[in-house]
Amino acid sequence: MSGPSFDEPMRLALAQAVRAGERGEVPVGAVVLGPGGEVLAVAGNDREASADPTAHAEILALREAARVRGEWRLAGCTLVVTLEPCTMCAGAAVLARVERLVYGASDEKAGAAGSLWDVVRDRRLNHRPEVILGVLAEECGAVLKDFFADRRP
Repeated sequence: MSGPSFDEPMRLALAQAVRAGERGEVPVGAVVLGPGGEVLAVAGNDREASADPTAHAEILALREAARVRGEWRLAGCTLVVTLEPCTMCAGAAVLARVERLVYGASDEKAGAAGSLWDVVRDRRLNHRPEVILGVLAEECGAVLKDFFADRRP
């Protein structure tokens, strides 16, 4: 389900994922769009280089977007990410009050936006972003598949 309005931001996220993979990071990229569709932040995974277990692309992009806006509430914003967020990142999206989560490839092993868990749509939480999945899914999945094919026998 690829919406044309999210293809361009997903391509920005893919570029971040490729850069992360070139640095030896798991190739995941994220972009935060402001309410008007403007790019507020871009990031790729940085756990290895920073020795920080929380340095996922989504977290880094959300932090930068909050810095740019001068507030932690990212109401009206969209988080675009190449891989379905894990529980930490899905929780961060909820806590940041993003309006929408857009992702490319599903993560059957650790996805928390519908695959393994569904943190972002849990009715017990006070905020539930809209979820749009599958944007450029094949390209997003290929970046990950290629990365791991080079590392696993």
